[in-house]
Amino acid sequence: MKHPGEDQHLSDKATGFDGTTPLAREIAELTRRRQVIAADDLPKPESTRVLTISNQKGGVGKTTTAVNLAAALARQGAKVLVIDLDPQGNASTALGVEHHAEISSVYDVIVGDVPLGEVVQRSPEFGELYCVPATIHLAGAEIELVSMVAREQRLRRALDLHLRELDDPYDYVFIDCPPSLGLLTINAFVAAREVLIPIQCEYYALEGLSQLLKNIKLIEKHLNPDLTVSTILLTMYDGRTNLANQVAQDVRDHFPNEVLKTLIPRSVRVSEAPSYGQSVVSYDLNSAGSLSYLEAAAEIARRGAPLTGR
Repeated sequence: MKHPGEDQHLSDKATGFDGTTPLAREIAELTRRRQVIAADDLPKPESTRVLTISNQKGGVGKTTTAVNLAAALARQGAKVLVIDLDPQGNASTALGVEHHAEISSVYDVIVGDVPLGEVVQRSPEFGELYCVPATIHLAGAEIELVSMVAREQRLRRALDLHLRELDDPYDYVFIDCPPSLGLLTINAFVAAREVLIPIQCEYYALEGLSQLLKNIKLIEKHLNPDLTVSTILLTMYDGRTNLANQVAQDVRDHFPNEVLKTLIPRSVRVSEAPSYGQSVVSYDLNSAGSLSYLEAAAEIARRGAPLTGR
């Protein structure tokens, strides 16, 4: 004879609501993470932190990281600017700002000396999230910059002037640069104080990283003594594979102080969001990808800016 409620108990076990199935445990963990994030009150930096997000290897989640960290920090109350320095304009698309050929963009700033404040657009994502868009004109900027005076300093000067003019300064500026080391990327390194490197948890993850670090050292030595690699973020993580875990451990062994504890998982939602002109933080707040970017943003905020001469 069945005891009262036994059918319900069996049903709960079948559907996972008794907390014993992998799905139920995953749902419970996501709920716990949401509660922690909701209760978190992130500190704001004493002065504007300027971070270039760079990796010369393509397909590592560079633009995705720039957009979603910016959105995550803005959602938590920070004032954030994203400068899209990639001619593809993917960051502009993901933040929902116009960037067709007739729009004033970062190209006009670094080539045409237009004040940065004149091309800043407010993103519809969150109240205090802004974007300097990239247009197709930026594709030819590398050639045009070659003959210009102080060609490596043009973004730095425009950004510094813009920041000095603001009564209510940004808390964070993220610069999304191309995957190649040309004059646009050099401008991004010179304009920044920090470098954030996304590294995918896949085979060949560390390929080219040593060259990137050498290039950053050269920039630091000759053009920007305040530049430092402050943050490394592991992306495209799949905990079911030994390879992903091994790559993550290798990166942590090489860079124990720079790597964030948060891992960004492979996520359909993260991939889908840009096609809707959104970050994953606004597209699906409750997804694992969104929660991971919110947690990574919180880590960055708590770490604060590294000590430099500035």
